[in-house]
Amino acid sequence: MASITIRPSGQACGAEVDGLDLSKPLDAATLAEVKAAWLEHHVLSFPNQQLNGDQLEAFAQQFGGLGEDPFFNPIPGRKHIAAVKREAEDTNPIFAEYWHSDWSFMPEPPCGTVLYALDIPPHGGDTEFSNQHLSFESMPQEMKARFDGLRAIHSPKLGYSLKGVYGDVNNNGAMDIRPSEEAERMHHTHPLAPAHPETGRRGFLSGVSYIVGFEGLSDEEARPLIMALNEWQSREEFMYRHKWESNMLVLWDNRSVVHRATGGYEGYRRELLRVTVY
Repeated sequence: MASITIRPSGQACGAEVDGLDLSKPLDAATLAEVKAAWLEHHVLSFPNQQLNGDQLEAFAQQFGGLGEDPFFNPIPGRKHIAAVKREAEDTNPIFAEYWHSDWSFMPEPPCGTVLYALDIPPHGGDTEFSNQHLSFESMPQEMKARFDGLRAIHSPKLGYSLKGVYGDVNNNGAMDIRPSEEAERMHHTHPLAPAHPETGRRGFLSGVSYIVGFEGLSDEEARPLIMALNEWQSREEFMYRHKWESNMLVLWDNRSVVHRATGGYEGYRRELLRVTVY
């Protein structure tokens, strides 16, 4: 068993893990320790890793099956690795700026996401995470009563339909996004505050990027609820702001946090490799 150090961020979630070489398979005891830390801290970062594509996929497979990204093209020669990339000269909007749980519009949303940093600018480009267990548990009872028991309708249409934010492939910069008419028709309904399948803790599976309504409510009734929840999720006490380094790998739990990208690195290149875990 490897000797590892886990340092909590001191914020609402997040921890850094040292002492592991992720280019090699984790032994059973170490993997169990990492999985326990993942469930406790929701976001784990592993600095100073040197990984090729095979090793990146092999690491992710220790946490679940690998899924194809429905609206990204993978990098050449790969089926399960996509690039989250922005060139120094790109002027299009920052990708994924609004709260979301990755691919929550799928019939069974992914349990986790892995991002591996290749090229990180000297400043900016942080990723913000919001702990949705804390968000749910801290909500005042009167406010919680408005949300508890709702079933949310998740759809990719706001982003990935031909009329969506990323619908114009000529305005997506270096991101290799494949918008589709299918995004307009695609939707799935999930409990707004499900119990985590491994810990049992309830938390919001939500975000303005993908929630387009609630079962049984009109658009006029749903819209203010979506915006009120977005404002609540954005409170500082639920947040962890992750600062990236080159060769850092981050694994997060889509069942317990939502996340969003930030900018502030205009004129610099940024590239990370992403693997989705189901």
